[in-house]
Amino acid sequence: MDSNSIKEILKTVNFPGFNRDIVSFGMVKSVVLSGGKVTIELKVSSSDATVGEKIRVAVISALSGKPGISDVHVDLEMHVVPPPSKQGSVPAQTPGQVIEKKGGLENVKYIIAIASGKGGVGKSTFSVNLAAAFVNILGKQGKKNAVGILDCDIYGPSVPLMLGVNEQPEVDQNEWIIPIEKEGIRVMSMGLLLAEGVPVVWRGPMIKKAIEQFTQTLRWGDLEILVIDLPPGTGDTQLSLAQTVPLNGVVIITTPQKAAVSVALRGASMFEKMNIPILGVAENMSYLLNESSGEKQHIFGQGGGEGTAQFLNTEFFGMVPLDERIRSGADAGVPIVFSEPNSVPANTFVAIASRILHKLS
Repeated sequence: MDSNSIKEILKTVNFPGFNRDIVSFGMVKSVVLSGGKVTIELKVSSSDATVGEKIRVAVISALSGKPGISDVHVDLEMHVVPPPSKQGSVPAQTPGQVIEKKGGLENVKYIIAIASGKGGVGKSTFSVNLAAAFVNILGKQGKKNAVGILDCDIYGPSVPLMLGVNEQPEVDQNEWIIPIEKEGIRVMSMGLLLAEGVPVVWRGPMIKKAIEQFTQTLRWGDLEILVIDLPPGTGDTQLSLAQTVPLNGVVIITTPQKAAVSVALRGASMFEKMNIPILGVAENMSYLLNESSGEKQHIFGQGGGEGTAQFLNTEFFGMVPLDERIRSGADAGVPIVFSEPNSVPANTFVAIASRILHKLS
């Protein structure tokens, strides 16, 4: 038994609430083995003061009784992060209120969420291509590495796949999680913190705690805009995020058919009740375009996005065509805005991103 073998055992100890181990999180600072006695130095940061003791007990349990180990001692340094209520978070924003951006968000100029009441409308694909479009626009203004995307879909995170990101993020010496950078976009996803193929079976309180800790321990650096991809619906994830992150506004995604529009309106009403601005509506999978003839086939109907925007008394940002290249780009980890910047879909995403930036400024 040596220190490397002990670290392999410690990789079986997960951080409470996550399917990721304490070694990959960088919490194991040293391992010393002397005459059968193992001394583990841990440095843990969490808003839950009980987490450190839970990890200490789990470490002792994992190592006790192993061949060559007669005694286990854990030196624990526990850093308690202030809960969201002490960082300016409120149950709902009041009109005209400015929530202070602290911690990892203090140098982020704009924070927007991409939301939909219904699943299957291509919201994550839209979010990724929108982030790529922001890179295109801001890069021409001389603003490099100014875009971030945060995937908050706990049960079905797909942003890493669509951007071709699979490595785990680093944790710096101050216990900040550093987002992965790809093509000028700083990327973070719950999927990068969870073991591949392991389902997330969490109840509401666990989701709330995970979102709070997740958003408070990310170091984004200087960003012009951060895009947050929300899961569909109006559940715990959306509520927790709205109460934790100072959003500048929300973009509602829908498709043309009536079912999607109806659910999109219900989703938008949640943000209105929390006094978070609805920046506008974008319609995805609007039509199938024959680029040779210019003919449009409206497979899912027409007018859903415009009708949603009118009902919400907000701006209609535009219609994204149904294009096989958008799907293939997502599967390959290269958004169409990067792979085919002169295509109709890419130009549509850039136009929508430009309108959003104009409205924010």
